[in-house]
This record gives sequence, structure tokens and C-alpha cells, in this order.
Amino acid sequence: MSWTRPAQAPFPASTDGPAVVAYLLDNGFHTDLALPRDTLAADGGPLAQALDRVPPGDWILVGWGDARFYVDQRPIHHRLPDGARAFFAPSNASVVMLDPYGGDPSRLGPDRGRRALALSPKGFAALRARVEASLALRDGAPILAAQRPGDDTRFFASTETFGLGHLCNHWTAQLLNAAGVPVRPFRSIVSSELLAAVDRASLDRASEGD
Repeated sequence: MSWTRPAQAPFPASTDGPAVVAYLLDNGFHTDLALPRDTLAADGGPLAQALDRVPPGDWILVGWGDARFYVDQRPIHHRLPDGARAFFAPSNASVVMLDPYGGDPSRLGPDRGRRALALSPKGFAALRARVEASLALRDGAPILAAQRPGDDTRFFASTETFGLGHLCNHWTAQLLNAAGVPVRPFRSIVSSELLAAVDRASLDRASEGD
């Protein structure tokens, strides 16, 4: 249950170029990543095309979830039956969220639910590729699946399916792992485990320098 998937890139940063700063955000049950927009769009391709459809903002909050439950903004007590459907039914359609943010991401959410990550260029490129791989395409272009009235957030169709074996925090854990953070896949069902994974990786890196 505590098997750890090794890092796939150097972390926190390396000598292959200037570090790319990103943020892991935890609201208590769900995690998103705040990523610099210019760097996220730097390689062109479908992800950059998707970002072209997102309103201005120097940072992009990136997340993933069930195509219905994740988009729905009604009070949670109205959504409990749909939440049970998303959690227990197999192979639910999913979406990638791209939400523009123009402020300082170091102030997003409570301190206890936020971690800064100094990613190597190689690690950030792998994270970006993992996000892009999740985008469903039509004629080579990303598919806008949902857009809430009066909301800058855009939801794009994903190739992946949502369910008990692959929840939102599992997806974020896969991004972190691509970026260089060792993760424990089973325990990544809960958001606090992702914060702990970043903390462990940072401590391991610091101990290597002692």
C-alpha cells in the first residue's frame, strides 16, 4: 500500500537550466497545480492551442476531474448523488481544467495547503507533456467540453476516464511524478498525501546536499 513510484526527472531543480516555479494547491480534498502560462505554452502544440482559448492570466490553474461533477458549481448537498456516481461508476468521462489567474499564486489558499516547487526545465517539460497527453483531440485540436457562464475557466475533453481507481488526486500525482517527485500511487487518493510527497522530496534533496 506504500509502494513508491520513483521520480522521472530531477527535483527540486537541476543544472539543466533555470528552475521553473510552480505551486501545488490543496483545498482539503482536491489538488490543482498553478503553472506559469508562458512556459506552459512554450512548445506550441495542442496544449498551447487550448491556452489560446483561455482568457488572460499570467498563471494557469490546472486540474482534472469528472466531466459532470467537476464542472457543476451547485452547493455540494445538491451534488451528492452525482458525486457517488462519479466515484463508484467505472470509466466516467473527464475534463482538464485550465483556469487563468492574474495574481500572485504564492498567496492562493492557506499556507498549509500550498507548496512551492522549483522544477527543472526537464521536469517541467515532462509535466507539460503529461497534461497535453490528457487532452482529447479532434482534427489535431483540443475539444472545449464546458464553459460556465460568466466564468473564465475552460474545461477541455480528456482522453482519460474518472473513477475510484483514477481520481483527481491520482492525476495530479502523475503530473508531480513526471516533474520529479516520487509519489505513492495508492495513498495519492487523498490530497494531503501529495503535499507530503513534495515535502519528502524536498527533504531528501536537502539531505543530499548536507
